[in-house]
Amino acid sequence: MKQDSDAVNIPECFISNHEGFLGSIKNAIKDFVVTEIDITGRRVNTAAATPPPDCASPDRKEEASAECKWKNHSSVALDTDVAADCGLDVTIPSPGSFDLSVILGQSVSEELEQFVLTLKEKPTKQELSLGSFADKHHRANVHRAVRHRFPFLMTVTIQPEIRVREDPDYRELSHLVTEDEAEDFFRFIDAKVRGSSYTFGPDDDKEHRTAVHHFLSRRFGKLVETKSFTDQGTTAISVRLREQGRPKKRTAEERKEEDVYTAFTLRKENLETLEAISYMAAALGVLPSDFTYAGIKDKRAITYQSMVVKKVSTQRLKEKTAEFEKRGMRLSQVRSVGEPLRLGRLQGNHFDLVVRDLRPQGAADGHSSGADSHARLAALVKEAVENVKARGFVNYYGPQRFGSVKSVQSDRVGLALLKEDMVSAVRLFFTPDDSNDPQNYAKRHFLQTDNAKESLALMPLSKARERLMLRALNRYGTGPDGCTQAWLSLPHSTRVFYPHAYCSRVWNEAVAHRLTTLGHSARRGDLVWRREDTGENSSAQIHVVTDQEEHEGVYTLGHVLLPMLGNTVKYPENAMATWFQERLARDGLDECRFRVSGLKLNLPGCYRPLLASPSNLGYQLQRAACGEGGGEVTANSSRNSDRQQNGTAAEGKRDSLTLTLNFDLDSSCYATICLREIMKCDP
Repeated sequence: MKQDSDAVNIPECFISNHEGFLGSIKNAIKDFVVTEIDITGRRVNTAAATPPPDCASPDRKEEASAECKWKNHSSVALDTDVAADCGLDVTIPSPGSFDLSVILGQSVSEELEQFVLTLKEKPTKQELSLGSFADKHHRANVHRAVRHRFPFLMTVTIQPEIRVREDPDYRELSHLVTEDEAEDFFRFIDAKVRGSSYTFGPDDDKEHRTAVHHFLSRRFGKLVETKSFTDQGTTAISVRLREQGRPKKRTAEERKEEDVYTAFTLRKENLETLEAISYMAAALGVLPSDFTYAGIKDKRAITYQSMVVKKVSTQRLKEKTAEFEKRGMRLSQVRSVGEPLRLGRLQGNHFDLVVRDLRPQGAADGHSSGADSHARLAALVKEAVENVKARGFVNYYGPQRFGSVKSVQSDRVGLALLKEDMVSAVRLFFTPDDSNDPQNYAKRHFLQTDNAKESLALMPLSKARERLMLRALNRYGTGPDGCTQAWLSLPHSTRVFYPHAYCSRVWNEAVAHRLTTLGHSARRGDLVWRREDTGENSSAQIHVVTDQEEHEGVYTLGHVLLPMLGNTVKYPENAMATWFQERLARDGLDECRFRVSGLKLNLPGCYRPLLASPSNLGYQLQRAACGEGGGEVTANSSRNSDRQQNGTAAEGKRDSLTLTLNFDLDSSCYATICLREIMKCDP
């Protein structure tokens, strides 16, 4: 199997002792197909896979909060699901930018950009027409997108035309506070999120604060209330939306439109889930957060998954399907539903994988004849598949869990956050890789100059998280307090992902140590789930294996759990307890409470089984076509005709075997880790 040079090393500890074999995966996108399995047990790319609108059970929240109860009902990252552990939300991009060239067209978008530049240089009362929009949903999306991208603009509809001009209130406020603060305040006002608040920067000038209070009361008094508060010797103005501060003219029909949910199945190819969402959000003029899904899927694959988008009608979504197809996305089963999707609302995923250029491990087999080699490989594959069917595989977190940047992994960022070293965490976050694309150039510029403003100008608009942090660093500085504010500018689910990556790394090391030192059976002091009946109800509780249970073989290795680090978990009562203590001490976390109060992070921890098992596992061996990425199986076709004069090499390539694997995994398991156990080599 080919090994990615930037992949994280996963411990080499296997559960079966078969020999394995070599091969390569992901030679082509179509070699790795992932299909989500919904909560009814159907694959989402079948017509019957239409989840009922209210199919979440009352116990779903409990299932999502404990990672490994019986069948792993959690939102832990799958090979294709990079989600936070223990039921926490997955990272999604903040609404950092809309692609106005998609919404308005390239020429109108460029006119708008030029209009904005003119306003910045010299305020004017002129207006710019954005064109006519017959569809009211489209008009609403244009208003939202333009105001979010340029909060200092006012959008006006003179049906069906939309015009923009400078908002005089913004101009007045920008004379009282910084332009960044004015923009952020207008985004806050436009979002109208109930219970939300906005705080201006520190301001110890009482007269100036009074002027700001008066302006806000005069222009927005019916929407917001303001007050000054003092914290650690500095005073600032806080603005909060009033309880009844929603738009006056919102009719019952408009409220109904606001609650429109459209479900669909997304087929994407060579795209990250969040990348696909960002593009669809821009094209539809909604926020990325208006999309909900059960899990994130791998980029280098063909994937099928369910999604729900808010505030977009079925008709409006269908109008965009042709445009989406140009970007590698195909939408099907578009339908109205009554609610968004919940993260973790799936049974698992089905995988169709192709492993090409199979060959035995060890040089001695390289001189076997074609027939002997094929027979040998067939025996190796059969043994491997049967072993994994019977015994499962070690349930490691895969390398996708830790990011793919060569220079820094997410777990190192997480360790810095757990140590509350905010400056180091920020600098690790902005560590570039070896390429010199705009994103990495901007990161490199920040590390070299510490100039957040210049780096923000260099950072591509599509990099929402990096831009949010740079804006905060520009506003609050690059010291410890400024770096704390930079982390707080990211959604909670983004912040918590990094400490969870560190915990996942330690879990991988722990399971390898457990298997190496305590063997492949349940031992005294191990942790297992035990079902306890209490009258009408029964619940699963953590149980510590006793001496008697070990001797009687009450539990097997398949029952054994290891804790994910946290402040509420129980640790094994055997040699593993000491191992965890020493491992944390080595990273300076021996006193860690797994809370980072400054970032509002709390890691309670959870439990994960040592072993996982594929279901419905099947395979097929075929003589491969030689074209890269395969194709129809033909023994005589070859792309490498220019090398056929080399005789043996070309013939061997032409005569190689291809293995097709099909199996289902629970949503907390990694397909590449399962494949690793079958082949006995790293992905």
